[in-house]
Amino acid sequence: MVPYATVRYDSSSVEAQAMDGQGEGFVVRDRRGRGDESQAEPTGKKGSSSPEITQPGGSAGAPGLHEPAPEVTFSSFVFSLGTSALMLMGEQLDPHQPGMTVNLSQAKEMIDILSVLEAKTQGNLSSEEQSVLTDMLYALRMKYVDLASGKHAAPSP
Repeated sequence: MVPYATVRYDSSSVEAQAMDGQGEGFVVRDRRGRGDESQAEPTGKKGSSSPEITQPGGSAGAPGLHEPAPEVTFSSFVFSLGTSALMLMGEQLDPHQPGMTVNLSQAKEMIDILSVLEAKTQGNLSSEEQSVLTDMLYALRMKYVDLASGKHAAPSP
C-alpha cells in the first residue's frame, strides 16, 4: 500500500513519486511526446514553468481546466454504470457521435454488476438511491431481453 503519492507535470514531462510510511519509495518519469529532446532537464531540476502538484485530497486537474468535477454519489455511480450498459446495447447517447457496436455479453456483465450492488446494499440505501438502482435495473433488463430475443426496442430519446 502506498500512503503518499505526488504527481508533477508540465507540458514536457510527467513525474510520479510514491513514498511508503518510512520515506522509501520510487520515482517514475515519463517524458514521451516531447517535441525537442535538446531541452532535456537534468534530474532534480524543474523547468521555469511551475508544475502543478497533485496530492491525496488535493485537486486533480490539468492546467487550464477550471470546472470542478461533479460530486460522485451512489446515484451518479449507478447512472454511470447504467449509461455504459445502454451504450453497450447500441444506445446512442450523443447524436453527434457515431454509434457503438452492440456487445450484449458486456452489457449483461454491467447489469450483473448492478444486480450485485442491489443485493449487497439491500437495506442500506436511502429511498432515492434504492429507486434509482431499481429503476435503472428494470430499464436495462427490459432492453437486454428485447435485444437478446431478437426484438429491437425503440431507441430512447
